[in-house]
Amino acid sequence: QVQLVESGGGFVQAGGSLRLSCAASKRAHPIAWFRQAPGTEREFVASISWGGDYTYYADSLQGRFTISRDNAQNTVYLQMNSLKSEDTAVYFCAADWQGDGSSRFPRDWQYWGQGTQVTVST
Repeated sequence: QVQLVESGGGFVQAGGSLRLSCAASKRAHPIAWFRQAPGTEREFVASISWGGDYTYYADSLQGRFTISRDNAQNTVYLQMNSLKSEDTAVYFCAADWQGDGSSRFPRDWQYWGQGTQVTVST
């Protein structure tokens, strides 16, 4: 089992940037970021393979968001640039112990953090 802790959320003006971190209790397999706004379903943002060789993004976010990992620190990052009000959500990281990290469905990710709030003001 692995514990995941997100950090780095907060308030930012539209057009600004934030970097989220997901710290794992041990070397985790693929890691993903999802987000959930009030009244909506949890939405895939990005994921990264075990070695960091493969990354996957939601089509609408590629170009603004970048996922990366530092396995020496057991940490995965999500760099978010040019933020928009519609990016406001709770952001969760998740670990996949069974697959290759390419799934965009929450049900395929076994371990979850508690989430960190990102609020983008206009």
